[in-house]
Amino acid sequence: MDSRVKVAVIGATGSIGTQTLDIIRRHPERFTAVALSAHTGQDALIKAASVLDGSPLLCLSGRPSSNDRVRYSGQGALERLLEDSEADIVVNAAAGAAGLGVSLAAVRMGKRLALANKETVVMAGRLVLSEASRVGCPVIPVDSEHSALFNLIQRFGRSSVRSVVITASGGAFRDLPAERIAGVTLKDALAHPTWSMGPKITVDSATMGNKGLEVIEASRLFDLQPGDIDVVIHPESRVHSLIRTREGSLYAQLSRPDMRIPILNALSWPDLADEDCADLDLASASITFRAVEPGRYPLLGLAYSALRAGEGHTDAYNAANEEAVAAFMDGRLPFTEISSVVDAVLSLDWPVVLDSIPAVLDTDTRAREAARGAIMERS
Repeated sequence: MDSRVKVAVIGATGSIGTQTLDIIRRHPERFTAVALSAHTGQDALIKAASVLDGSPLLCLSGRPSSNDRVRYSGQGALERLLEDSEADIVVNAAAGAAGLGVSLAAVRMGKRLALANKETVVMAGRLVLSEASRVGCPVIPVDSEHSALFNLIQRFGRSSVRSVVITASGGAFRDLPAERIAGVTLKDALAHPTWSMGPKITVDSATMGNKGLEVIEASRLFDLQPGDIDVVIHPESRVHSLIRTREGSLYAQLSRPDMRIPILNALSWPDLADEDCADLDLASASITFRAVEPGRYPLLGLAYSALRAGEGHTDAYNAANEEAVAAFMDGRLPFTEISSVVDAVLSLDWPVVLDSIPAVLDTDTRAREAARGAIMERS
């Protein structure tokens, strides 16, 4: 009988997905991939499956498939894939708001959820986590920052933690003179100094919109108030997050910047697997911190404001940011106007509480419409 953990990877051709498959290949005695999905990259999906042991089920979620190897496509394809795969754990590396449906499907099936999709928690964290608790389905974060917090809090206990510190690389423009930021291009924004990630999250890193999403996510995942969450710039990306315990001590998780470690920890939790791919040599590793400049990163402040205002505001924050970043990437909006679009959307009235998934999706739709209007005014 095969005792390996059966893994479904949603978003298998993206950055997190490909690194998940690398971890599976590095630990064939522990894990096996039973299902892979991609949005539209059929050739990349088939290639990814070809280097794995076994024959994982394949799904193309964004368009019909033209290859018999891809068994699932079209409406409801991801849900059918997860049901038929009999996966033990679902790695949700889907991009953007589309990942919410995957998370809900996984927890409703009682599958452990390794969550690399921030938007699930930002849009509907209370609803998803409540459903996961009801069915006894663990939700384990894969983001390096939240993985660090999850593992530290698991070891110390939530009652021992007074506050947390999330580190931020600062993105492509952390050292650029402020007067030059207005003229930056997409190519400039994608030149991340530390991490190799997908284009949308790399732009989010440059604006610190991603850190805003992470602050909201940390609040929902770990039952933290906005004032309990600090963010600091850490250019080396070696300290991934810290907790401050009740008496004032700080405890940190350190490794080289390699997403395979949080992925492995999510797949193997509650155990620890042997791995050395991100071992850090402290003798040659500099570690520095500095305060965030609010004027350079207005989206971070807007995230805190949205978190204090309520669930509809965080949902709107995510939707407006996605629309504004897409407009910047398409050349329809200057980089410095991304935050002004989000600010304009958050100035509207949004519900304090979202009691259902239809309410979440309605707020998301209305926020996107408002963001598109704000983008047109600034184009």
